[in-house]
Amino acid sequence: MKLSRTETFLIKLQTPKEAHFFMWHEIEQEKRIAEHLFYVSLKYAKTADVILNLISRWESMLDKCMELMLRKAKKKREIKDIPIAPKARELIIREVYGDEIIQKTMDLYALFRKIPEMEKIREHEFRKNVALRVINPVNNKEVEISMDKLKEWNALLENFITYVRHIEKGK
Repeated sequence: MKLSRTETFLIKLQTPKEAHFFMWHEIEQEKRIAEHLFYVSLKYAKTADVILNLISRWESMLDKCMELMLRKAKKKREIKDIPIAPKARELIIREVYGDEIIQKTMDLYALFRKIPEMEKIREHEFRKNVALRVINPVNNKEVEISMDKLKEWNALLENFITYVRHIEKGK
C-alpha cells in the first residue's frame, strides 16, 4: 500500500504536537484552495470542471479533518484503531461524534466520494447559472449541483471546520 504525502510526513515527525500542527496546516491549505476556487475561479470560469475541482478539494479537506478527529478519539481511548478505509472512518466518526453537523457533513462526504463514478451532465456552462447534474447509475437518483447548493455546502463546511477546532481544543 502506498502512503500519501501527508502520511509519509507524519511518520517522520517526532512529536504528536508537530504532527497536529502539520495536519492543521494541510487542512488550512486545502480550505484556502477551495475558497479560491469557490470565490474566484468559479466566478470567472463558470464551468463544471471548476465545480468538480472544488468538490475534490472539499473531499480532501474532509479526509484530513476526519484523520484529525480520529486521532483525537484514539488519544481519548474512544476507539482502538484508526481504520484506513474511508467508509469505515466515516462510520466511526458518525458513531463517536453524534452531533447533527457531523451527520450532515458525513452525508455530504459520502456524496463527494460517489461523484467521480456518477454520470455528469453539464448545464449552462460559461453563464451565470452554471450547474452540474450528477446521476447515480445504481438507483438513477439525480442531484443538481448549482451555485446555491455550493453556497449551502460551503456554509456547512465552514461550520464543520469550526466544530473540529472546538473538538481539538478539548470540547
